[in-house]
Amino acid sequence: MNNILEVRDLHAYYGKGHILHGVDLNIGKGEIVSLLGRNGVGRSTLVKAVMGQVSATGSVSFKGEQMLGLKAFQIAHKGLAYVPENRDIFPTLTVEQNLVLGQKKSGVAGRWSLADMFRMFPRLEERRAVAAGFLSGGEQQMLTLCRSLMGDPDLIMIDEPTEGLAPKIVALVAEYLLALKEKGISVLLVEQKLAIALEISQRVYVMGHGAIVFEGTPAELRANAMVRKEWLEV
Repeated sequence: MNNILEVRDLHAYYGKGHILHGVDLNIGKGEIVSLLGRNGVGRSTLVKAVMGQVSATGSVSFKGEQMLGLKAFQIAHKGLAYVPENRDIFPTLTVEQNLVLGQKKSGVAGRWSLADMFRMFPRLEERRAVAAGFLSGGEQQMLTLCRSLMGDPDLIMIDEPTEGLAPKIVALVAEYLLALKEKGISVLLVEQKLAIALEISQRVYVMGHGAIVFEGTPAELRANAMVRKEWLEV
């Protein structure tokens, strides 16, 4: 499989704190990969390092081009999207204005239109004229995901998209991720809920203490009780 993202020997730091210890990870084109692990093991730091938001050494190759040293907005323009855990929306702008802001400015039509977003999440169309700050948590998550797509990324990294959401909305998020895969978009899903990760991913990585401690298929992780007990179960 052609890898769209290749991370090699990645070390990352917050001040003097050494958070990532030589992480290797790759994602193929149109592949959903989940990054699992308990809170505090470095999963979010890894995504932020790839996105140029954290000081890091090593190699981050995206579509064959080195990303380390570039600023976050430059990386985004290359086609790499990041959806942070805090649902980064513009609360005073309407749903529709938030979506339009996400569009690439190049004038070239992307793979996704407003109509696509509304088809995927009809609730957003119903609320298109409502200020985003008045949306529920689930609606805000849908909006964040859709706004990232409007930038027409080739790879989207999503940090804890199902955190605090009702099961019905979690199922919608899973459908959304599978729709991305159908369009050939790669996904790195940072997730604590094993069920969704194992259901939709082609491969999974498990992190512990700033390093990858397991890499394999969902079936291999299901079969490996020792890894689950040691690194995932609370």
